[in-house]
Amino acid sequence: MNAPPSATYIADVLLWFVELPETPLRAGVHDQQCARRWQDRGIPLPLVESALLLGSLRRLLRSADASPLSPIRSLAYFQPVLDELIAQPPPAGYLDYLRLKLRRLTAAKSGSARVQKNAFSHDR
Repeated sequence: MNAPPSATYIADVLLWFVELPETPLRAGVHDQQCARRWQDRGIPLPLVESALLLGSLRRLLRSADASPLSPIRSLAYFQPVLDELIAQPPPAGYLDYLRLKLRRLTAAKSGSARVQKNAFSHDR
């Protein structure tokens, strides 16, 4: 049986979120609400994924001389990047480019310990 579209949308967004570097081990209730708002607004999943990847890459590619940033604590962190992409949609193929760029960057840093993350928080 297929999951309802809204549940699939939210699950996809939360899974992408927690799989990113420097994000929480699992998504919380506020993250679920944020994903639901994006779904309710009809924001396409490819655009959401692009915003998450672009926001993460911007952090990871900062100058080594820049002061360190604190970890990302909420899906809402990506709202400004999503708004930017809504205002100026990326060209075709951009999502594939972002996926490849992040994959290569994280592979280069693969020497660091990996932590198992869970997309859903059971803390309510």
